[in-house]
Amino acid sequence: MKFIRSMLAAALYLAYASALWAAEGPKNKNWTPPAEKIHAQALADEIMSKHPELISVTFHGVPPGFDNVYTMFAGSFPDRIGNPDDPDDVDVITKGITIVDPRWHRVNDAVKKFVMMVPLRDAAGENVGLLVLAYRTPSPVAKTETEFFAAASALRDDLKQRIPSYSDLFKPAR
Repeated sequence: MKFIRSMLAAALYLAYASALWAAEGPKNKNWTPPAEKIHAQALADEIMSKHPELISVTFHGVPPGFDNVYTMFAGSFPDRIGNPDDPDDVDVITKGITIVDPRWHRVNDAVKKFVMMVPLRDAAGENVGLLVLAYRTPSPVAKTETEFFAAASALRDDLKQRIPSYSDLFKPAR
């Protein structure tokens, strides 16, 4: 009988916790993009059109006029723009590190992917934010972690010539 009560209490607790979690709804946005398309969004759209091996691309950083408001400010999922960055995103931005994430054992991912999180650079080569690239797997451009790293770095380095400065990413697209 004690076991049944314990199981019932655990089930009720889980149901209550699930209801609270569901009631929270979507993440609160910490930034709202301007009505017109910005340069970074135009770059994201172009990257997706030229790189069918990608599932997604996103740009992250602190929008001009904000302090310590790390957010996704452009990308292939417009509904996610303005979502607060996760701690690993902030690490890439503030420390200049690269994260190689092969997504092993991710059974809940809808699509198999390999994620590269690389520092975004401007034309001067300065780290100015984060570029996240999610590659389809298997991929036509890479098979090993080293090859994914090389592909992501090459894409990022080609992109930097189109970023005169970080603030230019937020200017209206031409």
